[in-house]
Amino acid sequence: MTFYSPVITNAKEAADNEKLHLFKYVEDPDQPKVETYESHGGYQAWRKVLSTMSPAEVIDEVKKSGLRGRGGAGFPTGVKWGFVPNDSTKPHYLICNADESEPGTCKDRVLMERDPHGIIEGMGIGAYAVGCHLMFIYIRGEFGHCAEMMEKAKEEAYARGHLGKNIYDSGYDLDMIVHTGGGAYICGEETSLLNSLEGERGMSRIRPPFPAIAGLYACPTIVNNVESLATVPHVINRGAEWYSSLGTEKSTGTKIFSLSGHVNRPGNYEVELGFSLKKLIYDPAYGNGIRGDRKLKGVIPGGSSTPFLTPDMIDVKLDYESLVEAGSMLGSGAVIVFNEDTCIVWALKKLIHFYRHESCGKCTPCREGTGWLEKIISRIEAGQGRPGDIEKIEEICENIMGHTVCPLGDAAVMPIQSAIKHWRDEWQYHIDQKKCLVKSEFAF
Repeated sequence: MTFYSPVITNAKEAADNEKLHLFKYVEDPDQPKVETYESHGGYQAWRKVLSTMSPAEVIDEVKKSGLRGRGGAGFPTGVKWGFVPNDSTKPHYLICNADESEPGTCKDRVLMERDPHGIIEGMGIGAYAVGCHLMFIYIRGEFGHCAEMMEKAKEEAYARGHLGKNIYDSGYDLDMIVHTGGGAYICGEETSLLNSLEGERGMSRIRPPFPAIAGLYACPTIVNNVESLATVPHVINRGAEWYSSLGTEKSTGTKIFSLSGHVNRPGNYEVELGFSLKKLIYDPAYGNGIRGDRKLKGVIPGGSSTPFLTPDMIDVKLDYESLVEAGSMLGSGAVIVFNEDTCIVWALKKLIHFYRHESCGKCTPCREGTGWLEKIISRIEAGQGRPGDIEKIEEICENIMGHTVCPLGDAAVMPIQSAIKHWRDEWQYHIDQKKCLVKSEFAF
């Protein structure tokens, strides 16, 4: 049962897609258009909500579905909506977080390009649920084409009466603004996003107060991920019971996983939560094994900010609870695969360079610590490592972990800590022998 309509060429492919819960897109110029979306039942959930459901009933239905945020934290979407106070005299806002910044993640971009009206419909339902009359989609600055697609879809939605004044003669008004950011990783964190949207530097806010109480312009605000909101119309159309029947008991529904790295078939795959990570990598219908018939060295299962898993750890379910138990996290669902010829020190040098560059500089542990880590790891990788460098890296990571306003500091050190834990001998070889342990130093 796929959420997003695949292009079917024959009966066998239709059966395979139904069996595998696999979705795929082709370059069909008509797919993003409002007419195509409406012909597949689009905006029926929006009509149903405005004609038959109260905001409280919408929130209750989403709560019952068990839908959890797909941006990384996995917080229950309906519970989050319920935090908005009903007695506030201030305007309420809903923001779709499309600042898809996590290395390895490319699911939200595809949704904006191929299913923009699904996002708008989900945003509308969420806005109605929290008493919002002006909603925003905040799009990563580099996603120029996505911004164009969302702007065009917004105009189509206004023209069709899905947005604007007195929608469907319901008496409910809703407007939408498409906003592009400056391309900063930190703005994927919701309070940094709010600062950026207000015209300030993208720097995290200290909480409390939380955005649901004092967010955009100090008003009650809900920030949800693209994939989370795009799922909401399906929950409303088919019901919470149907949605909660997919996935696992605590991780319900489906999830889009961005599979990349040393696999034969990289791409976005939508599967039920609880799907096997090993199957995602090796099954011919999905990753189809390691490129070049090499052996697997390690996997980052939830984006570059999550801890590594080694080959003996990948027989694990892709859900929030199972991956935590395995020592990692589901995160954004970006599965990055590394083969046996990957120099782990080289790979971590690239990762820490990214996080050092993207640190907003507000918190001293992150601002200074990421720079120190990059210097030490770069020195080790260049064959200039010193005795005690590994222990120094571990000490710096401990001083950063849990000591910053936002999770960027934690995101920077978790893959480093796990890489030292699993491949400490490789780090030591770099220091002792002044060279790389494996054949190739190139990760990709």
